[in-house]
Parts: sequence; C-alpha cells; structure tokens
Amino acid sequence: MAAVDNETGSRDGWRGGATTRLEAFVDAAFAFAVTLLVISAERIPDSVESLLVALKQVPAFAAGFALLALFWYAHVRWSRNYRLDGAIATLLSLLLVFLVLVYVYPLRLLLGTFFAWISGGWLPMPLSNITGAKQIAFVFYGLAFASMPACMGGLYLLAWCRRARLGLDDGAAATAAGEVAAYVYFCAVGLLSATVVLLLPAHAAPWQVAIPGSLYFLLSLTGLVHMLGRRAALRRLGGVAVQEAANA
Repeated sequence: MAAVDNETGSRDGWRGGATTRLEAFVDAAFAFAVTLLVISAERIPDSVESLLVALKQVPAFAAGFALLALFWYAHVRWSRNYRLDGAIATLLSLLLVFLVLVYVYPLRLLLGTFFAWISGGWLPMPLSNITGAKQIAFVFYGLAFASMPACMGGLYLLAWCRRARLGLDDGAAATAAGEVAAYVYFCAVGLLSATVVLLLPAHAAPWQVAIPGSLYFLLSLTGLVHMLGRRAALRRLGGVAVQEAANA
C-alpha cells in the first residue's frame, strides 16, 4: 500500500491534496500551450488531401506534447512534494508559464523541421525559408529550452534551501539537490546547442547543421547527473550532521 504522509495524510509522499490557485493557473496555461500544437492550426481539413497533410503533422505534435508534459509533470511533482508558496515560488512558476507559451512556436517549427528532415521530405516542412530561419529558430529554441529548466531548477533550489523548514530528511533533501543538478544540466545543453548554432559558418555542410539538434541527445545522461548530484548532497548532509554532533 502507498505510504501516508504524517503531516497531511496524503498518499505517495504528496504533501497536499487540494490544488492551489497557482497550480490551477499553471495547469491551465500548459493546457492552452498544448492547444497551440494542434494538428491543423490554420483551418479544419475539408478534403482527403488536406486531412492527410494534417495527419502528417501528428509526429511533431506528439513529440511537442511529450516535451510540454515533461515540464508540466515536473512542476506537479515539485508542487505536491514541497508545497512552497511566497513571492519567489510564485514568480518562478509564473515565469515558467510565460516561457512555455513563448516556447510553443519554436518548438512546433523545429520539431516539424526535424521530422521533415528524417522522413526525406515526406512529412511537411513548416519553414519556407529554411536557410535563414533555421539558425534563428535553433538559437531561440535553445534559449527557451534553457530558460524553462532554469525555472524548475530554481524551484527545487528553493526547496533545498528550505529543507529544514519543510522537515525533509536527508534522502528527500538530497533528491531535491539531484533535481537541481539535473535541471542545471538541461540548461547547459540548451545553451551549448544555441552557442554551436551561432558558431556555424554561413554555408555550413549538412552534417554541421545537424550538430545543434544532435546535442540534445546528451539529455540521455540526465539520470546520471541526477544521481551524482544526489550523492554529493548526501555527502554534504552527512558532513554537516557529523559537524553538528561534534559541536554538541
């Protein structure tokens, strides 16, 4: 059976049951962002041909939906696990909402471009002037992608700094530190991709153009980064405990 939190009576380690107004607002904003990724944004398909074109956008829609869901669920887990309020937590959550709504458009363009590229043009290409637009879109995407994990990292850093007030044990506090490390790594990958785009020559070879997007495969190492950050936090907390025992 799921464990029951002693403080609130909630299950699975959640600290609260009722949804706050801020959480409801964040949920609604993410839902609105998903609607901007709909299959056919211009008009409802009125023929078999236009329906097929719309359906070809499903892979890009699914990938974009998965990325938005990733950040939405990250905020859900943070909200339920720590139940922090105050000016800093509110501002970071609202900034995350703002960035999500800005992030939707380059996300849709780049994912559509990616699937058109790997399908050899069978899937529709959303960018008409791909030579000039791709670089701008990749830089914008990298900056937006780095900004959203920065917000989540800030929220988990706030939980780490207030671990005593929240009554977190060493394991829970170390998990928050691991989340901070993981989101810092997310930021680094996004900024690295944007930097590589800016360093590409004007007439880059196809393999060079593929480098910025390929760098996002480094995110597969996020679990390792989280584990290392958690272990480092546990060592620090253990050292603090030993020092406090010595002082006593």
